[in-house]
Amino acid sequence: MSDLPTRFFRFLNRTSLVVQIIVGLVAGCVVALLFPAAAQSLSLLGDLFVQALKSVAPVLVFALVTASLANHRRGQPTHVRPILLLYALGTLSAAVVAVVASFLFPTGLELVSDTADITPPSGVAAVLKTLLFNVVDNPVRALIDGNYIGILAWAIGLGFAFRHAGESTRQLTADLSAGVSLIVKVVIRFAPLGVFGLVTGTLAQSGFAVLLGYLQLLLVLVGSMLFLALVINPLIVYWQIRHNPYPLVFTCLRESGITAFFTRSSAANIPVNMQLCQRLGLHKETYSVSIPLGATINMGGAAITITVLTLAAVHTLGIQVDVPTAILLSLLAAVCACGASGVAGGSLLLIPLACSLFGISNDLAMQVVAVGFIIGVVQDSVETALNSSTDVLFTAASCIAHGDTVEVEDQQSV
Repeated sequence: MSDLPTRFFRFLNRTSLVVQIIVGLVAGCVVALLFPAAAQSLSLLGDLFVQALKSVAPVLVFALVTASLANHRRGQPTHVRPILLLYALGTLSAAVVAVVASFLFPTGLELVSDTADITPPSGVAAVLKTLLFNVVDNPVRALIDGNYIGILAWAIGLGFAFRHAGESTRQLTADLSAGVSLIVKVVIRFAPLGVFGLVTGTLAQSGFAVLLGYLQLLLVLVGSMLFLALVINPLIVYWQIRHNPYPLVFTCLRESGITAFFTRSSAANIPVNMQLCQRLGLHKETYSVSIPLGATINMGGAAITITVLTLAAVHTLGIQVDVPTAILLSLLAAVCACGASGVAGGSLLLIPLACSLFGISNDLAMQVVAVGFIIGVVQDSVETALNSSTDVLFTAASCIAHGDTVEVEDQQSV
């Protein structure tokens, strides 16, 4: 009997984390259906897990980027620039896919009279102004608020400055990075319990009955995201690596997308993506910069959400959309998506910007945002899973294109 805890922990170490998360998912569904009263209390496990990830992610990004740049050797490739190009291409492709899907399957909305108590950006200039002020934010406040633009700015600046520091200082940054990474690994080990709590809480509180009224809208949104994940993104990756992209695509969706689906936060999923990049054998100098950047600007799912919901409002109001306006909407949605917050529901706040292109008032646009929050149980989960898994996918594709070998689990090396 005394050996039972030891055998249990050995079993956990031998079992894949993904399998454990799936077990937590199934257990959460069962508990929510059979014991709904207890499910509300168990949701605390999910809240604690997400909060732990959100707490450690800003420190991890700051430590990794600073250490990576401070200890970077001259002439050592990082491949960050081509990854940024892939991010931009993927986000723009997502907006185009959403426009086509919205034209093929026009969707109407039952706009409600109440509006969400949220102040959206007043225009693209407001978004750019916010981004600029985020860059020069106080570093301590940036860490506390999870301002990843400010965190990246300070980490990059200090990383370059520490290149001229003594060897002991550079080693200190590396040791700090390793220490924070160890804490992150401990937090991630609790992912099955976190998913269990998130599922029980969500099902017990909301259920899925509220989603039936917006089923067609959800199908267009989720269908567009799946098309991007399973068709467009693999085509982009194939263009880069000239090999079958699907082993890498499915690995990223399985290892990164599942946890992102439940945490619903690209920022909170940064530690998971860091670990996946490490297991794939990618260069730390590359992914320690590209993954935090991707969580901030690689928002293909957000571009789809902004475009589909905007065109749903346009269709509801009977506004005619010509091809040039659709192209302009795609560009605007891609730019707006890059400014989407890394937290749950961040893309919804930028819908009024896209609606303004068609002269839709702010009051009506905020009603569309309210609809977005109603379907956010599914929409935001799928969107975050797409965004976060694509960060790793494009990082790995760029590394392979530059001659690196990536170890895809259960598959041959790519």
